[in-house]
Amino acid sequence: MLEVQHLSKSYGPFPAVSDLNFNAQKGEILGFLGPNGAGKTTTMRMITGYLPPSEGRVTVDGIVLQDQPLEAKRRTGYLPELPPVYPELTVEDYLRFVARLKRIPTREQAAKIDRACQRCALTDVRRRIIGRLSKGYRQRVGIAQAILSEPPLLILDEPTAGLDPRQIIETRELIRGLAGEHTVILSTHILSEAATTCDRVLIIRRGRLVAADTPANLTHRLKKTDTLLLEIRGPAEAARAALAAVPGVARVELSAALPGAAADTPARLTVESQGGDIREALARAVVSAGWGLLELKPVEVSLEEIFLSLTDEPAAAEPAEAAAAAQ
Repeated sequence: MLEVQHLSKSYGPFPAVSDLNFNAQKGEILGFLGPNGAGKTTTMRMITGYLPPSEGRVTVDGIVLQDQPLEAKRRTGYLPELPPVYPELTVEDYLRFVARLKRIPTREQAAKIDRACQRCALTDVRRRIIGRLSKGYRQRVGIAQAILSEPPLLILDEPTAGLDPRQIIETRELIRGLAGEHTVILSTHILSEAATTCDRVLIIRRGRLVAADTPANLTHRLKKTDTLLLEIRGPAEAARAALAAVPGVARVELSAALPGAAADTPARLTVESQGGDIREALARAVVSAGWGLLELKPVEVSLEEIFLSLTDEPAAAEPAEAAAAAQ
């Protein structure tokens, strides 16, 4: 559905995006992550045709953007970080205006506006002035204009920025509902949003792609050791010594007890293995000692840890997006 090949953009001596290569399949939700200044917005503007690349090619639904820009743009719906709405118009009047801009045939406009309002839960407010709506509803109006012509590709730049927790959940559900019928490229700083909403994530740093995979696969690839968390009803120090003696155990750490905790508070221990599955051996060691095994589970690397490990660097090394914004 979307193919990006060797995409680059420079502003004078500053490379905002450097040799990006990725693709998105039909019906997929693709998360686009990176720190401020990484080049996310610049990339999205190039994909939508809003900004010409210095090098590279973008193909949308089989149409090369540089060769047939109008045809490619007709297949793309775009929601910038600030929704492009007119606050003095009603929702319905604004969507009718957008329908004319998108050259939707007059006989189809009413049906498409009805469907966009229904999909974005705007039916009850479609005759209200946009400027009197909450930010969450204005964001829905922005998504409605992006999907109005039912394009196969949707580009959503920070669609939940500035929303309250309830609005964020509602917007996530709306985006998930768009998958399948649309391919969605979702730029976000909210890592939990990418983990729960996206099928795959791309992480960029200083305009370069540093990772592209599912959140689960990224977790597996970046996890250096297999780590297990145990909660045991028994003497903490004795439990640590017993678990350290289990074959295959590399290290055992005992969690510090909370101030004021009772003496019989269960012990929590973190066990790192040298490789292989040692869960059965750990459970056997605990039970053989006559202690109670309350919990035994793997410790997963969070998307936040993955993000920081791949993008952590001095802020001074990221001037590209600031230069882009000044253009």
